[in-house]
Amino acid sequence: MPRSILIIDDEPRITAALMTRLEFAGYTVYHAINGLAGVEAAALHEPDAIVLDIRMPDIDGYETCKRIKRFPKLAATPVIFLSANVQDTARQRAIESGGARFISKPYEAAEILSAIEAVIESNPVTSEEAMQ
Repeated sequence: MPRSILIIDDEPRITAALMTRLEFAGYTVYHAINGLAGVEAAALHEPDAIVLDIRMPDIDGYETCKRIKRFPKLAATPVIFLSANVQDTARQRAIESGGARFISKPYEAAEILSAIEAVIESNPVTSEEAMQ
């Protein structure tokens, strides 16, 4: 079964390009257009990893990540923050809210793919499933 990724981002062009790249790489990709929809999508699909923007129209990425991590089945799901905000405080808040990685926009497709593979492989839950 292919690995699944949830993208939570309100920018259609960035999301469409990223979805295409991830699907081409063999991932099943889900998408949510804001934080609240992202929390619901995460609970529904239980993805192997989440790519999450910080600035969104309803709740920001930090709060979205915290809410996702409250679900016991999602607590270990790695979250990769993807944001144009490159300040050290943004990176620190991403880590404090449960993020595994932080990638700046604009990004290179190879950087995102590499980060996703790394966080999935380092996650004891997903790497154990891969062994079965």
